[in-house]
This record gives sequence, structure tokens and C-alpha cells, in this order.
Amino acid sequence: MDKNSLIHARTCVYNVNYHIVWSVKYRKPVLTEDIQEFLKDQFIKIGNEKGFSIAAMEVMPDHVHVFASAHPQIAPSYIVKMLKGISARRTLMQFPHLAQQLWKGHLWNSSFYIETIGSISEDAIKKYIEHQKTRG
Repeated sequence: MDKNSLIHARTCVYNVNYHIVWSVKYRKPVLTEDIQEFLKDQFIKIGNEKGFSIAAMEVMPDHVHVFASAHPQIAPSYIVKMLKGISARRTLMQFPHLAQQLWKGHLWNSSFYIETIGSISEDAIKKYIEHQKTRG
């Protein structure tokens, strides 16, 4: 175990990480480069506002990968709800033309994929996410 990845809180020491993936509604490739950059900035802000951190992320034209770390008190479903809900609202406000390209103006698919990440596979997941763009 890498002791550098341990976080010391008031009542516990932890290393709780999640790999989260979700897609645009109907997997439409509508996330242009400017929207991708906006979303990355928003994910960092949302994490800071809601008490979790984003260690790595990649936004593709039709889906998103996020590597998040959080205190054990923060439910994984809360992280997903905050990232998807707040980012969708802010993105549709910033890029109103997106709503016309999506069914009923919904940016994200309602489902998501999530897995827990231990310290052994942490670097592998970060590299996987960071190299999404080069996979084509």
C-alpha cells in the first residue's frame, strides 16, 4: 500500500477511490472541445464545493471518465448525482444550443458505471483515463 495515497481525517485514515463512467443521452457525440474543457473545469469545482476530489478525468465526445476520491462518509451515489446533475445544469446554461440536439434537453443518460479502486490499480486507472483520447 502506498502511504502517500492515505488521507488522514479527524476520525479515520482512508483511501477511497472510484472510477465513474457515464454517457451523453443516446450516446450522441455532442461534447465538442470547448464543452469538454468547460466540463473538466466544472467537475473540479463541483468536487471542491461538495467535499470530494477529482484525481483524473477525461471527457470524450459521447461519454465521461472520472477518477474521484472521497471521505468514507460521502456515498458514491452522491458523487455521481452531484457531478451529473450540477454539470448538466451548468453546461446547458452555458451552451443552450445543446438542448436542441438532445431529447427533451437531457444531457446525461440516467445510468452510470462505477467501480472502487484500490491503491494497487490506482495508477493503472489514471493512465487508462488519461489515454482515452489517444485510443480513437
